[in-house]
Amino acid sequence: MTILYKVHNNLYVNLTNRCSCACTFCLRQTRDHMEESDSLWLEHEPTVEEVKEEFKKFDMTKFDEVVFCGFGEPTERLDALLEVAKFVKETYQKPIRVNTNGQASLINKRDTAPEFKGLVDTISISLNTPNEQKYNELVRSIFGDKAYRGMLDFVKEVKQYVPHVVLSTVDTTLTKEEEAQCAKICEDLGVTYRIRPWED
Repeated sequence: MTILYKVHNNLYVNLTNRCSCACTFCLRQTRDHMEESDSLWLEHEPTVEEVKEEFKKFDMTKFDEVVFCGFGEPTERLDALLEVAKFVKETYQKPIRVNTNGQASLINKRDTAPEFKGLVDTISISLNTPNEQKYNELVRSIFGDKAYRGMLDFVKEVKQYVPHVVLSTVDTTLTKEEEAQCAKICEDLGVTYRIRPWED
């Protein structure tokens, strides 16, 4: 099964297939792998030791960044994520990015933001849309009406502990007016706005 896989110059960590959302646009609905990976559906959730062993198979000097992002929400396994991130920092001195739906504190039933301090360099959170109702319709979170506000609350908290916080939307899925509204949300929050390229 695929625990680590390459995307461009980065190495991605596939920790879990669990997710608190069932997004209408999720790539998992139309594919089982990424360009340079085998299937990202896991036979079992890898232990921290299994993940560490996988790193030995790669020449880590070739990668710019280690990214926690697979076929699931990485903060569903937050403790494992942080343990692996600490290992990567200490062993390979690589920057760490987490791609997330921003629902870590809802998932783990605690304020998780402080736990990222010193371990995660960049956190990229899916904003998807400036409209709360549309967000709920798109992401179909198990947290229902708490999801959007929970995500924005997490942004406010985590920016105190992580140097680079990015909120993203997908190119071609929003109007220019909606993108401007997203940019304003990011400006008000004091974080970076990024429009990701569409992938099918």
